[in-house]
Amino acid sequence: MRHPKFRQLVLVMISGTCCPGVLFAQASGSLASESLEDRVARLEMQNAQLIEILQQQAASSFAPPQTTYPTSPYVAPAYAPAAVPPPPPPPPPVDTGRHQQRRSGGLVGINPEYGYKVLDHAEGVNSKPLLILETAQLGGLDDTLTISGGVTVLANYQTSNRNSKFAWLMRHPTSRNQIGKKASEIVAHSAQLAVTARLSQDFTAYAELLYNPEQSFGAGTITDINRNQIEMRKAFIMWGNLDKRPVYAVAGKIDVPFGLQDTVSPFTNSTSWHAFAPLAYGGYVGYYDHGFHLRATAIQGGAQFRAANTVVAGTSVPSKLNNFAFDGNYTVRLADNFNVMAGGSYIHGSTYCQGYPVFHFNPCTENVPAWAAYGTIKFGGLKLLGEYAETTKTMDGTAVPDPANPLSQFAKTKVTALTVGGRYSIPYSALPVDISVEFSNFTAGDDGAPWERQNQWVAGLSHYIVPNVNIFWEYVRTAGWVPLNFMSGGNFPDGSTWSDRDARGNIFAVGIQAAF
Repeated sequence: MRHPKFRQLVLVMISGTCCPGVLFAQASGSLASESLEDRVARLEMQNAQLIEILQQQAASSFAPPQTTYPTSPYVAPAYAPAAVPPPPPPPPPVDTGRHQQRRSGGLVGINPEYGYKVLDHAEGVNSKPLLILETAQLGGLDDTLTISGGVTVLANYQTSNRNSKFAWLMRHPTSRNQIGKKASEIVAHSAQLAVTARLSQDFTAYAELLYNPEQSFGAGTITDINRNQIEMRKAFIMWGNLDKRPVYAVAGKIDVPFGLQDTVSPFTNSTSWHAFAPLAYGGYVGYYDHGFHLRATAIQGGAQFRAANTVVAGTSVPSKLNNFAFDGNYTVRLADNFNVMAGGSYIHGSTYCQGYPVFHFNPCTENVPAWAAYGTIKFGGLKLLGEYAETTKTMDGTAVPDPANPLSQFAKTKVTALTVGGRYSIPYSALPVDISVEFSNFTAGDDGAPWERQNQWVAGLSHYIVPNVNIFWEYVRTAGWVPLNFMSGGNFPDGSTWSDRDARGNIFAVGIQAAF
């Protein structure tokens, strides 16, 4: 844009050049109002202004155009590279109280806290698939393969008032394991190795190897090669992702969801677990959301690995999918550190369906269902647990003549199991200790029968050095000696039983459970 005075001066010059008559008329008119000197002075001033304007225009014609851009947090000034905002920081990990570690996302890794929990035989017994899903949701299974392992070493001293009858079920209660009225040992009770494979976001495979000579069904003593084998304890593939949906499915060799089967003791399983915890081939669909955990299971028929049996064409051959179970529980949170859980279960074919003599893999004459009810209360450092299970029918193998009085016979009975217990975590930071007390029993016979019942009391102390290493001490008191196999007799020539309701045992045990 040219200066306005420059335009005015140019017009004056043009008019003086092209139209002298007009210029002379203007000059003649102005003579009347100003002198010649004033007019010359005014023209010199205008001429100086014109020269200044021409110099400014010449200088500006060689400068680059100046453009003003609006500035904002997202638009950089002209001729400057645009600034890239830094990425937002990752959200802090959520403290869930589970001590879960976030993984690196590599090919192979470990998670010691998860390894301890997934291999623990005492808690979360039949809910390991849910543990896997929750751990994955918290970022604890980001590696393609998570390797877990565990070892339990044990020292114990046992006494009994009956020769070679020690009723502690963490060892097989037979004379192949303990001789006399006193027994002691330092042993590797068990060892485990497991692989959790994240095949995709929705599919996970799990396989667990177990070495347990003290509870093996193999022949011989705990040093016999037949009892020092390694078995595939569990193996399953699971479809599920809690971030996407509350439904999941599991199939393979599984712990059947029936009852709670947990214990508050640091090591010794409850008698309820020994009596009613099924391990079988099968699969189930689960739902977990808003405090509800529901599972429906299809189980291979015949005699399964433990605690499940249905009739298959008059045999116990597992060749028909004709057993099933249902389980459901609900957890309500009453406060930040106070929640209550209650649940119930049903199984169509328990293991208590056999006639005399009772033996685990014998055929059954009819199916004997069972039901269970259970619950827990957690308030701060206190945990209370209760569980009851019972068959819906009597067991044929419990009706046997009294060996001391052949003219009388013990009546058939239902089989029941009960567990009640509590544990308190002492909040002492220098040496946190869990103290627990639990009672459980197994009732399998008429009043006064040698196989009537086996009771168990456990008092325990445990200290976690780190979340995956636990040092424990237990005192166990047993009343009754009732092995499941031949519990009402049949393994002696005269048909009598080796069960003894008046047997008493005391066990002092100390050990370490460690996992990675």
